[in-house]
Amino acid sequence: MYDNGVGVLSQYGLTARTVCRGRGAMLCETETGWKSIQEFGGARNKLELQCQLQEQIARSGAVQTDCPVRNEAGELVSQGEDGLFYVVREWYPGKECDTRSVPEIRRAAAAMARLHKAAHLPLRKEYEKESLISECARHNAEIRKIRKYISGKQKRNTFEKLLFSSAEEFLEQGEAAVEALKGSGYEQLREQARRDGCVCHGEFNQHNILFCGNGQDTVIHFDKWNFDLPEADLYQFMRKILEKHNWDLQIGAEILEAYGRERPLEDAERENLRIRLSYPWKYWKLANHYYVGKKAWMSKKNVEKLEQIRTQKKSWLNFINNMDF
Repeated sequence: MYDNGVGVLSQYGLTARTVCRGRGAMLCETETGWKSIQEFGGARNKLELQCQLQEQIARSGAVQTDCPVRNEAGELVSQGEDGLFYVVREWYPGKECDTRSVPEIRRAAAAMARLHKAAHLPLRKEYEKESLISECARHNAEIRKIRKYISGKQKRNTFEKLLFSSAEEFLEQGEAAVEALKGSGYEQLREQARRDGCVCHGEFNQHNILFCGNGQDTVIHFDKWNFDLPEADLYQFMRKILEKHNWDLQIGAEILEAYGRERPLEDAERENLRIRLSYPWKYWKLANHYYVGKKAWMSKKNVEKLEQIRTQKKSWLNFINNMDF
């Protein structure tokens, strides 16, 4: 019988007393507390480093983490009776960050800063994030390619019309971001981060931080961790929050103030954050999703997302141009 991996608990000397579904995982109450069970299809070498990283963060007291647990054979990955592979992790029941609550947004930002102070490993180049200059330049080239593709179509659907009519303005913004990066202290920051072995969570958002009943903050889902500047995480969290608040300057100031209390940002880091926020990531993501997909059809939801990006452009640029807090 297919049990979503719960049966692998026997390989840890554990039994499930309570079972419920979580976000992409099964959550089980066991003799030694709550555990999460998730199907695994990644690289085991990276998982070993991830375990080392999460244990290090937990020992520092910065935040709790959903650290992988070793089975009785000392392995981090266990095969279930269904033939699939699973990872069992520590789990701490809690609530996700409410993006409507400024106190919770501040609390999440502070937790991220503490995480960044504790998240360091000797650099492994195979897990290093691509240069931001290279990444943005590559995305600009992709936007140009998509624009050219749509220009050659005689019939365009609603999404294509919106995408094509706005391509020039967003591409212009993307190219300006690349030039700003080249003229900034980004390369020096990147080299320093390499020397320090700075590690990013890779997907720090409101879903991946839990506020627990014991007053602890728990950061989960480290699978996309990589070596990069801490501003990569901070940018991603800020963009997700600010899009929900129409790029409100006060919300941005609250996030940076809460983060800065735990880990003060240097001027060069603030400038790097501003440039990251100035790149049209969401526009590129939608355009790329369209191009690598069926191209002929896009859901109404994606049309609405594109319309929202265009509607918020004025507020977005106002935020970028007034980030002096």
